[in-house]
Amino acid sequence: MPRVGGPVGLWAGFLDRMPTAEAVACVRDLERLGIGTIWLQEYSGVDPFVRSALYLAATTELRVALGVAVIHARDAEAMVAVATTLESAYPGRFVLGLGVSHRALVEARGHSFGPPIATMASYLDAMDARVGKRAMPTRILGALGPRMVELAGIRTDGVHTYFCPVAHTGTTREAIGPDRWLAPTQMVALSPPGTGWHDGIRPYLALCLGMPNYTRNLRRFGFDDEDLATTSDALIDALCVPDEAEAVQHRLASQRRAGADQVVIQLVPPPPARAVVDRLARGLLEPTR
Repeated sequence: MPRVGGPVGLWAGFLDRMPTAEAVACVRDLERLGIGTIWLQEYSGVDPFVRSALYLAATTELRVALGVAVIHARDAEAMVAVATTLESAYPGRFVLGLGVSHRALVEARGHSFGPPIATMASYLDAMDARVGKRAMPTRILGALGPRMVELAGIRTDGVHTYFCPVAHTGTTREAIGPDRWLAPTQMVALSPPGTGWHDGIRPYLALCLGMPNYTRNLRRFGFDDEDLATTSDALIDALCVPDEAEAVQHRLASQRRAGADQVVIQLVPPPPARAVVDRLARGLLEPTR
């Protein structure tokens, strides 16, 4: 199994909303606060590979994982070139996550969205044919459905998941076996438990439910039309926990028992960067360090 950080990582999409110099300074703060791995995404117009290089250069031990780089955004040779360059410069500190993204987003870029499994398998073939003697970083897939999970278990080092219940972590671990790395995302609502915390998170989750691959996956785990249309409390409870120490630690433990190697914490709705740093400074992840 690849060595890619400790039991908890941090979803760091909030960095994309910051000027580059401020984001680099923030990443130094995150490392100082004990974060071992940050997870970047590709959706905001900020180049994740340029930012990865800057964050790795600014820190000493921090790992940077992409969850995920969109394969439609660059051809296989370009992906191999940038990934192997980062691995050469920062051995063992960069994780290349690959994903097919969502049809609407891919087509908005002017690309065709083909059959996801065949498209990803062909892309991995093309990457493998171009690597040669260059050292590749840890390579994983963003995977939800059973066929993409199976492909990840056969062809890559592991799986990163998003917007999934703990039960999905368990089925994914069963599918990929004990020797592949598994890093599910766990949402933590920036509100305490009690009446109303579901309402605070519902609009953000409703945005995610606009993506058909997320809804298809949730149906596999028993959620129905009403759950999806209303963003029901039961659905929210399956995907998210309130910002309360016992609730967070219980959910992290559940993810670990289900087979997670690293749980990626995402604070939602996505807060300003300073709010994330302040929350970490108050010990959000203290018991798991």
